[in-house]
Amino acid sequence: MKKEIKLIIAIFSVLLLVACGGSDDGPPPNSAPTQVSQVVFPTSNLLCTDNTITFQWNASTDVDNDPITYRIIIATDRDLNNIVENRIVTTNSVTITLQQGVAYYWSVTAIDSEGNEADASTTLAFFTSGPGISNYAPFTAALNAPGDESSVTAGTVNLNWTGGDTDTGDILVFDVYFGLAMDPPLIESGLSTENTNVTTVSGNTYYWRIDTIDDSGVKTIGQLWSFDTN
Repeated sequence: MKKEIKLIIAIFSVLLLVACGGSDDGPPPNSAPTQVSQVVFPTSNLLCTDNTITFQWNASTDVDNDPITYRIIIATDRDLNNIVENRIVTTNSVTITLQQGVAYYWSVTAIDSEGNEADASTTLAFFTSGPGISNYAPFTAALNAPGDESSVTAGTVNLNWTGGDTDTGDILVFDVYFGLAMDPPLIESGLSTENTNVTTVSGNTYYWRIDTIDDSGVKTIGQLWSFDTN
């Protein structure tokens, strides 16, 4: 009789635990802060007259109310591989002195105290003014589509990019390199638009590059991108 009572109590306890949602999966995961969605300074394709620059951006938020820090990366290439500054700061601005007469690219990433990182901000380009420079080289073209190392449907593929130059009066044209080799051949020269169609076959990896030329003939060699075809 006592065993039956204990068994009934045990079953009742289990039912009560389930009914009350007693299974404990632990606390909800900690969330990353929001992405830095707006950069205040320096903005895209800006010519900075002073090489001591105060970088500013809108603050991120965190649903868990975790303290937020920011990692700012400044490099001499759009992919942010040739890094000249990599700093962690606790405010949404920092003053940094850079070399004169150099094209730089930068982005900022919000990180909470638990180590969760948001997506990096958009990468922006700017020039630092240099003595005696009357014309600045264009920036490297920014990739729009198809994404680098992405997969696309074979057939006609539209290559799309954005050019930029701190000399706002300059007219830019583009040389398009495209093919199956990692050193793709030139397929169009002096293109005035920022996109072009190419023909592809399934099961291949294609490589492409955009060189940017301003109306003074100054050329900036683009970065190599690739995509696969299904």
